[in-house]
Amino acid sequence: MTQPLPSQNFDLHNHSIASDGLLAPRDLIALAAENGCDAIALTDHDTTDGLAEAGQTARELALRFIPGVEISVTWPGLEQDDLRDLKPVTVHIVGLGIDPVHPLLAAGLASIRDGRVERARRISADFDRIGIQDLFDDAYALAENKTMLGRTHFARAMVQRGLVTNVGKAFERYLTAGRPGYVPHRWSRLEEAVLWINAAGGVAVIAHPGRYRLQSDDMRTLLAQFKDAGGRAIEVVTGSHQTRHFREYAVLAKEFGLLASRGSDYHGPSESPYRPGTLPPLPAGLTPVWSLL
Repeated sequence: MTQPLPSQNFDLHNHSIASDGLLAPRDLIALAAENGCDAIALTDHDTTDGLAEAGQTARELALRFIPGVEISVTWPGLEQDDLRDLKPVTVHIVGLGIDPVHPLLAAGLASIRDGRVERARRISADFDRIGIQDLFDDAYALAENKTMLGRTHFARAMVQRGLVTNVGKAFERYLTAGRPGYVPHRWSRLEEAVLWINAAGGVAVIAHPGRYRLQSDDMRTLLAQFKDAGGRAIEVVTGSHQTRHFREYAVLAKEFGLLASRGSDYHGPSESPYRPGTLPPLPAGLTPVWSLL
């Protein structure tokens, strides 16, 4: 097989209403085609519900489609005594080219979704504590897939009420560690998420590493554990990265022998800096993850 050129317009991280995106899968795929994508991945949080519709639309538009998922991970896990002084953070692992009905992956994703509604009720209770009452009902109404109720739906509910001007402001003032509305939650372990993806024939990718605010040594520990678990790639160019992150994670991709991924992390109009297919290219000298897909 001929290796695809790095200049090809692959966008390998996007969301639909199956999780916390604003567009139906078919509309997301149509937008990607309109923007000149050579290939598009749908990677909803902890669910594969939108993949069938997205794949069918991609076939109709003669657009290459890569089935994916984004799995929530708590890192470090409780069993990692050598990292017990590091406050756990939520890390996202994207799986690309997966078999969405593989039983191990399906069971793992179901185990994660089971905790989402209960977490949402605890988020709402914390907002009640500061006088923002009954936000659960508003957030629940905004979630197309009720099993995927999450922080983004609360952020949108706050915008709808006029409490903040946009979703970004909601996450600046609330819903993150140390602020009202943030509720810690234990997701899957890093090794589990990578195992599920690999078992389903996929490629595991660390999503938007620049968002995790880890110290340099901790980031290297995360990348080393990810690779030891069978992870293959890292997002270098993504919607939440700045230009300096492109350079920083290109260096780390080479250091750890990881393939480079590119994905807009698109959620919808006004919520994402890049539309599908409009990201800058990968930095030169990297091997793109789509060489495996």
